[in-house]
Amino acid sequence: MATRADVRRIALSLPGVKEAKNHFAFEVPVKGKLKGFVWVWMERVVLKKPRVANPGVIAVRVANIGQKSALLSADSAKFFTEPHYDGFPAVLVRLDAVTVADLKVLLAEAWRCQAPPELAQRKKAVERKKAPERKKAPERKKRRV
Repeated sequence: MATRADVRRIALSLPGVKEAKNHFAFEVPVKGKLKGFVWVWMERVVLKKPRVANPGVIAVRVANIGQKSALLSADSAKFFTEPHYDGFPAVLVRLDAVTVADLKVLLAEAWRCQAPPELAQRKKAVERKKAPERKKAPERKKRRV
């Protein structure tokens, strides 16, 4: 089970991320503007009344509608949507249904959807340095038949 604290920790570990001042949301600067990639779901509890933050659900940006459809069909316990998000590349995620490992992948992908190329390249360089070196397997001699 993931928590808002996990969301905050993971999101802020990504290059260039800023937390919104007014509500639970995380953004990355792109050409002088902040682009959101994860935010708290503002649920419509009462019709014709303002939406209310639902702390147990986050909206996560996805690459496209196809990826959104794939996530929605993969696990309805974790992912869902509502009419407000129809046609928009974001999926709603129930925090109590996802693991921290799931959340890391979701947020990294969401960040990649919004981050400018220079930040994405910087993140790749850092990941390469952190990755352990793999030993090359010795080449096998081919047998003639």
